[in-house]
Amino acid sequence: MSTRIPAGADSPAVARPPVAPAEPRTAPARPGRRRWALLFGLGWLAQVAVRLWLGSEQTVPVATPDESGYLFAARVLTGGPDADMSAGTVYRGGYPLLLLPALLSGDGPVAVYRGALVINALVSALMLPLGYLLLRRLGVRARWSYVFAHVTAVLPCVLFYSEFVLTDAILPVVLAGWLLLVHTWLNAPPPEDWGSSVRLHLAGAGASLLVAYAFACHSRGAILLVAHAGLLAAALVCRWRRWHGVSLAVLAAAAGTAAATLLNRSLLPHMYPHGDNDLGANMVRRLTTEDGWAWTTSLGTGQVWYQAVATGGVAAVGLVAVAFAAVRPSAASAVPGTPGRTRALALAVIAVVAGIAFATSAALPVEYRIGNYVYGRYLACITPVLFAVGVAVLLRAPQRALLGAAAAAAALTLAAASVVQWYAGDLLSLYTYTAYDFPETAFLTWDWAEFHLWRATLAGLVILFAAVVAARPRRHGPPVLAAVLAAVGIGMSVTATDRIARPLVRDAIAQTDLRRSVDLRDQRSIAVDWNVPWTTRLSHYYWAWWSEGSVFDSRWTPPPQHADLVVLAWPKNVPASASWPHGAPPGWHVVDSRRTATGDWAAWSR
Repeated sequence: MSTRIPAGADSPAVARPPVAPAEPRTAPARPGRRRWALLFGLGWLAQVAVRLWLGSEQTVPVATPDESGYLFAARVLTGGPDADMSAGTVYRGGYPLLLLPALLSGDGPVAVYRGALVINALVSALMLPLGYLLLRRLGVRARWSYVFAHVTAVLPCVLFYSEFVLTDAILPVVLAGWLLLVHTWLNAPPPEDWGSSVRLHLAGAGASLLVAYAFACHSRGAILLVAHAGLLAAALVCRWRRWHGVSLAVLAAAAGTAAATLLNRSLLPHMYPHGDNDLGANMVRRLTTEDGWAWTTSLGTGQVWYQAVATGGVAAVGLVAVAFAAVRPSAASAVPGTPGRTRALALAVIAVVAGIAFATSAALPVEYRIGNYVYGRYLACITPVLFAVGVAVLLRAPQRALLGAAAAAAALTLAAASVVQWYAGDLLSLYTYTAYDFPETAFLTWDWAEFHLWRATLAGLVILFAAVVAARPRRHGPPVLAAVLAAVGIGMSVTATDRIARPLVRDAIAQTDLRRSVDLRDQRSIAVDWNVPWTTRLSHYYWAWWSEGSVFDSRWTPPPQHADLVVLAWPKNVPASASWPHGAPPGWHVVDSRRTATGDWAAWSR
C-alpha cells in the first residue's frame, strides 16, 4: 500500500506501485476543511443521484436467484414468511440485515425493492471518499485523488451492480474500507498517548469487524477472513504490533465471525428445509481431481481476464504493480521501516484476488453458459482497489516503469485470453449467452447478443494504450486520462442499464406479475410446482410478498390444497383448466395463466 518510485531511479520493466506522498515542489495550497467537506458532500450526493437515476425503473428481481434470495432472507429476519429455496445456493444474512429498514418501511414488494436500491446507493456512493483515501495513500495529489475517486466510483463493478439487490452493491466498499483500516493499523507509529492508542485499536478492531461482516454477506468473505488472519499473524510474528493490540483485533474477528455464523445458520430451516446445492462438495471434487484442477485454473484465469478487459487494462496494471511489490523488497520501501508491512499488504491483495477467482471457480456448477468461463462479478469487489493502484502507476510512474507495467498488463491479458480460448474453445459460441454476465464486454464489442473474446481483448488493450498516452503529459495528462476512463465506465453502465437491466425488468413483469388477477395480500401461502422454471417460481414468491412460499413436484405429489394459491406448470396443447393433474378439486379455479419464453404456468385459487 505504500511504495514509492524515486523520480530518477533506473526503473525496471515492471512498474512499482507508487504510494509515497507526491513531490512537494509544486504542491498547491491545500483547500480548507470546509471546502473539502463541501466537495465530498456534494460529490457523494451526486454519486447517490446517479445510482438512483440508473435504478429508477428497477422494480422486480431479475438477477435471479441471487436478488430473490437476499430479499427473502431479509423478510425472514423481520419475522416474515418463509420461502423454500431448497437445492439452491445459500444466501447469507449479512447483506439482508442492511436491508431491514426497507422492509420495515415498505408496504409491498415494489416499495421494499426500491427501498433496498436507496440503501445500495447510499452505501455504494461511499466509494468516493474511500477511493480518495486509497489514492492519497498511493501518493496521488489531493486534487487528482478526488477526481479519480469519482472515476473509481463509476466503474461498472461499483455502479452497475448497485442497481440490484446484490451483495456486489456493497462488497467493494466493505473491501476498500477493510484495506484502508488494516493499512492504518499496520503502519501507524507506536502510540504516544491514550488517544492515539485508542485510534490504533479502533482501526484494528474495525478492520476485523468489516471482514467478519463480509463473511456474513457472502462466501467470498471467507477469503478476506483468511487474508486478514494472515496479516494479524504477520503483525505478531514480525512484532509490527504488540501482542495485546493483535489480541484485540483477533477477538473482534472471532466474535464477528461467530455472530455471522449464527446468523447464517438461523436462515437455513426457513429457506432450505430440504438442503442446498452443496457447493462445498463441488469444491472438494474439483480440487482433488485432474479435470477439476483444469476447470478451476482456467475459469479463475477467465475471471482475471474479465477484470483486466473491463477496466481497459488499468486493473491489470494495478495487479502487476501489486505483484511486483509482493515479490521485490525494494518495491516496498516507500516509508522507512515499513517495507515488510507494505509487502504483507500486497501479498494479502494477491491472495484475495487468487483466492476469490479460484475458490469460486472450483465451487461453480456446470451451468452450460458462457459466463462459466469468463465472468466479472466475483472479482468486482477487489477491482476498484486494483484500478486505483493502476491509476497511481499511470499518474506517477517514470516513463520506463510505466511502459514496463503496461506491457506486462497487456501480456497478462493476452495470456489469460489464450487460456480461456484453449479451455473453452467452441463453447464460447455454443453455450448460452446471458447478457447480464457481460455489461462491460458487451459495450466494448458493441454486441449485446453474442460474446467475442478477442474483440473484447483488443478493445481493452486499445483503451490501455490510450490511457498510457493520455497520462504522459504531466500537466494536461490527468484530466484527459480521467475523462477517457470516466467516459468508458459511465458508457458501460448506461448501456448495460438500457440494454440489459430494463428489458429484463419489463420481461419479468409481463411474464409473472399476478397483481391484476388476484389480491395477493389475501393469499397467506403460495405453492409453486417444481416444474415451473425456477426464475418464474421465485418471481411468484416475490409478487406474493405476504405469503409463505413452498415448492412441490406435481409429477409425484398432488398440489397442496392447504395453500391459498397454487402455480402449476401448464402443459402444451391443453387449456389452462386442464393443468391440474387428474383434475382440480371442487372450488379451485384458474385465476391467471401465461405462456412465456421462459416457461408456461397456470395459477389456481379457491
